[in-house]
Amino acid sequence: MTRIPETESLPPVYLPRDIAKALHCSEWWVKEQARRGRIPFCKPGGRYQFTAEHFAEILRIFQSLPVDGGSTVTSATPARRRQTAQVVAPVTGLKARTPRRAQRNQSRSSAA
Repeated sequence: MTRIPETESLPPVYLPRDIAKALHCSEWWVKEQARRGRIPFCKPGGRYQFTAEHFAEILRIFQSLPVDGGSTVTSATPARRRQTAQVVAPVTGLKARTPRRAQRNQSRSSAA
């Protein structure tokens, strides 16, 4: 028979409400960030759970660091999200469509 380890030997697992309380934000925000893959999490049994390492990584992702000019640099989004390519589409002119009533009148006058 396999013995189940005692609960003291298992690492603590935190729920989104615990993370939200520590970050002073809403539980919805924590779940949304996890759903979009912006913060680390684990999802055993279909619900978001966080370890102490996950929480430390979340703090690191959203920390603000001072730079030499005295201003701060925030890393509110992961680096892969910040560097997006700008796609410039050619501008095309739009022309209004002729109303149906005018189209019918044109077709009647051309048929006569």
